[in-house]
Amino acid sequence: MRHMLLALALVFALLVHPPAIQAAPVGDWLNLDGVTNGAIRVAYDVKPGVKTKLMIEKGQDKYTYTLLPNKGEETFALQMGNGDYTVTVLEQMEGNKYKIVQEATVKLEVADSTKVYLNPIQNVNFTAANEAVKKAKELTATLATDREKVQAIYEYIINNIQYDEALAANVPADYIPDIDRTLAAKTDICYGYAALFAGMLRGIDIPAKLIMGTTEYVSAYHAWNEVYVNNQWVTIDTTVDAGWNGSGTAFQMEKDAAKYNPAKTY
Repeated sequence: MRHMLLALALVFALLVHPPAIQAAPVGDWLNLDGVTNGAIRVAYDVKPGVKTKLMIEKGQDKYTYTLLPNKGEETFALQMGNGDYTVTVLEQMEGNKYKIVQEATVKLEVADSTKVYLNPIQNVNFTAANEAVKKAKELTATLATDREKVQAIYEYIINNIQYDEALAANVPADYIPDIDRTLAAKTDICYGYAALFAGMLRGIDIPAKLIMGTTEYVSAYHAWNEVYVNNQWVTIDTTVDAGWNGSGTAFQMEKDAAKYNPAKTY
């Protein structure tokens, strides 16, 4: 796990340290149909060979994403609370110098903030047609409460998904989880575990966050989930529990939130 976490820390360095920017004209590129649920959709024609970033800022907080060629329209969360957001597309000029090619201000007014964590987004992407969502519905079809449904999906993941040491040692810089790929391969790194759990839960209308940061349980950067159950957010770590599963170590689904230090929430 240590090798994976070190590699993952490199993958997400840009999320913590966004590049320098220069100004350029604004264009028509932003779809706000989902903004009432805390999401925006971006359709930008990424030029081959040109590193392109999407930056979403609110006050002093910001998230930076990589836009890739031939992706069409992608969805991103407005997860920093109600208020005014600045959404910017940037293209690399050289080194860490980027120019602004598109920019807009978006106002978020959401009465129920948990709705933000029901959306399909770039790194928790799903539709009803996804095999992972179908599996979630199958696992929970006879269950009455959200707590029971969360437990069933959690147990399926920790019993069926193995940690991918090879991927951990060679994580691509632009790695984005694919929940159906993880389900089919039955292996992934912590980012994939957390995306799969979040996608399966969102697919059955249970709010779930994908969290990145640090924890006492592992030695470097990590990914886990917070899930909205019984009117509160609970911390769940399928990667750690999949590793402990069958080892003789005692553990339970709900973790002590004090042992986790979130840096980014999706």
